[in-house]
Amino acid sequence: MSRFPLANVHPDAKIGNNVVIEPFATVQGDVVIDDNSWIGGGAIIWDGARIGKNVKIFPGASVSSIPQDLKFAGEKTETHIGDNTVIREYVTISRGTTDKMKTVIGKNCLLMAYVHVAHDCIIGNNCILVNTVQVAGHVTIEDWAIIGGASALHQFVKVGAHVMLSGGSLVRKDVPPYTKAAREPLSYAGINTVGLRRRGFTSEKINEIQEIYRFVFMKGMNNTKALELVESSIAPSQERDYILNFIKTSERGIMKGYGSGD
Repeated sequence: MSRFPLANVHPDAKIGNNVVIEPFATVQGDVVIDDNSWIGGGAIIWDGARIGKNVKIFPGASVSSIPQDLKFAGEKTETHIGDNTVIREYVTISRGTTDKMKTVIGKNCLLMAYVHVAHDCIIGNNCILVNTVQVAGHVTIEDWAIIGGASALHQFVKVGAHVMLSGGSLVRKDVPPYTKAAREPLSYAGINTVGLRRRGFTSEKINEIQEIYRFVFMKGMNNTKALELVESSIAPSQERDYILNFIKTSERGIMKGYGSGD
């Protein structure tokens, strides 16, 4: 470990090999930082932080602070940061409560400056949260999602994998996988074709996903009828079944179709 003399590192903290902790950073005692990570000056790593390999935490960030939740009673909870994730300036991440006992940021994520991730959130791998995104408690964001700058996500909302969310979005309902979402109120804006191609989805698979969402969002049917037609018209596949399960299990309901009052 390379620790500058002006860094404040508790002797009980577990620090891996080749970790750099810059001047004026603070690391509390119940903290684990794995190999080759970097903690910038002025960052605070609070009790309960479990930080993976090759993580970069920039100046002024606050990781694993106590939740901004009046029900929090001091229970011992954690925050997990996956390998290769980058946390930019003044990001704030709260640790969990008795709901999940932890907040999780996956591997290979980028949280840009001034992002807030509240207690008990689960963020998957390869996600990007652009500057000033605000994520309320108990939110789930699945793999490869991109959340546009200055978006705000209501508590308990779920965002599916490979979603592209427009900047400035107010997310009150769940956003199904593979879609683009924009406008106010938040609505379906097509599927994330560019992102899917970049990640190796074939044209046939992209066409299948588009056809599913034509039933769901563009034919004026309620969700129950649309899903029945999807099941009867489109052969089972990993993507089809993922979409069906996401919508069927949505607790907050899904976003609107474009131009729809549903």
